[in-house]
Amino acid sequence: MAHPTPATPRVRIQTEAFDLGLEISQLQAADPRVGAVCSFVGTVRDRNTPGAAGSVQTLELEHYPGMTEKSIEAMVDAAFARFDIYGARVVHRVGVLQPTEGVVLVAVTSAHRGQSFQACEFIMDYLKTQAPFWKKETTPEGAHWVDARVSDDDALARWGITARNA
Repeated sequence: MAHPTPATPRVRIQTEAFDLGLEISQLQAADPRVGAVCSFVGTVRDRNTPGAAGSVQTLELEHYPGMTEKSIEAMVDAAFARFDIYGARVVHRVGVLQPTEGVVLVAVTSAHRGQSFQACEFIMDYLKTQAPFWKKETTPEGAHWVDARVSDDDALARWGITARNA
């Protein structure tokens, strides 16, 4: 499906916090056909396992500039090819983040909610396994790199995409 070139980038990688309301209003205002907006905001948890409250003190995200944006743009293109959507935006933060801070925003517009919900979930599932980010958690025991999860691979597989990272 053809989609217009947005006035603001579809994909941004940044250190600063994002404003959910502003991001959605910019995406929605660009197209009067929009009847649905679906968004997902991922935040830093204070734990990596159930019952371990306070075990994660910080989460540090690193990326490969240029490659990361290109990879996520391809994911957004794949969402446009699969779903009847009008717009999409991904904002992903890098750097050192604290628990409760927003890490990622995925927002999708369409005529009706079903396509927006599906495309938003598709992009997020894709991001979890295929976006070139490296995560390091700092805990009371020290810092360690976070491994990919098999459950994230399984989520992507339900879309017919097989990519093993865990």
